[in-house]
Amino acid sequence: MSYQPHPFFRRLFDVYTGDPASIGMQLTHLRDRQDGSDPLLVCTGSDIVLFPGSARPPTVESFRRTTRGFIELAAVSHLPLAVGWLARMREIAPGDPMWRQSARELIQAIHDVQAINTVALWRDDLSVAAWQGLEIRIAALVDYSCRVTLDVVEKALRDADGFTFERLRLEYLNPRGSARVPVSMNEMMFATFALTFLDIGHRITAWLRSQAFDWNRLMVLISGRSGRPTAGLTWDTNNLCHLIQRASRDTFDRHRLYIAPHAPPIDVAAASDPARAAGLETQFRSLWFNLRVGVEMGSRLFDGDPVDRGPEIAPASRPGMATPAAPATAAPAPAAPVQHPGRQALIAQLRLVLEDPTQLLSNVAAQYVLDQLAANNNNPTQVFIAGFSDVDYLAARAAVVAGS
Repeated sequence: MSYQPHPFFRRLFDVYTGDPASIGMQLTHLRDRQDGSDPLLVCTGSDIVLFPGSARPPTVESFRRTTRGFIELAAVSHLPLAVGWLARMREIAPGDPMWRQSARELIQAIHDVQAINTVALWRDDLSVAAWQGLEIRIAALVDYSCRVTLDVVEKALRDADGFTFERLRLEYLNPRGSARVPVSMNEMMFATFALTFLDIGHRITAWLRSQAFDWNRLMVLISGRSGRPTAGLTWDTNNLCHLIQRASRDTFDRHRLYIAPHAPPIDVAAASDPARAAGLETQFRSLWFNLRVGVEMGSRLFDGDPVDRGPEIAPASRPGMATPAAPATAAPAPAAPVQHPGRQALIAQLRLVLEDPTQLLSNVAAQYVLDQLAANNNNPTQVFIAGFSDVDYLAARAAVVAGS
């Protein structure tokens, strides 16, 4: 028979957090009702939905793939990457016809784009406000990038052995003084990515500034995946964070923005449907306030206590900072003696994992215990547990019983 927790302990667990009617959810609903008139901005991979609050209907603004010019310019931005991927395919499996087939498909796609790439396309058909007056130069950039890329890919099909990363870097990505490639593809990539975000930044900033909400009360949730599955997980790697900050003229409180990559992306169709919008707003407000409650409780429970984790608990790094990896060939360093955290360091760690929504609650002791296991050859009997190994709970219980 598989393990099942005792129902009394399960109930004790659920009373706080594991039940829709738990204490945690009740407090979340109370906070939601308290600030139900505050505006909520929900951002996903390609759309932003503003719920103004007080049951007013939401408004939607799209960016990236669903907007004019994004795919057109991004397709050109990706040309050097496509060439690099082809070179890697050839490097791994030079005899496999797959890379040649993909190269021919790329050549055909480039020819098709060249046939319709005109100033009129960029000026009249796409008609992106942020690119007004730049259309001649953009059309020239596209044609130049297509021509240079065609030359590289066609040459690769004729001379596969010369299709190397060294040649790509010297003759295509970053050539110096080349008559055939006077502008490097590295410069082109940066320029096209920047032009794309010139449109996004301009439009979304104008849209946000036109909304009648109080920036000091704005709640922001970046929900679901942003680009590749490992991207946009922090303030510094998610460009919407910087966009919102700048659109607010640096008045927005960044602590009111939460990045929730595992939450569902918002259903834009539902947001545009009056019959479903209210339920959608309830869902995302509850999600935001559930995160907010934990942050608020951290400061209330530990008011006056240290905020940051001390060196006793986190000698290697602070939250959000990567620890440099050792060279792959280096021998593993012997485990250093583990310092046991004092009371203040322990409290600082408790406050950190509760107050910082990017932390796992279980991380409050995980690193400390794992370091001790590593230092003691994975022998649990040798692990010193602060707050347990140094505490006599039998005596504490006896004192409580005697005083009751």
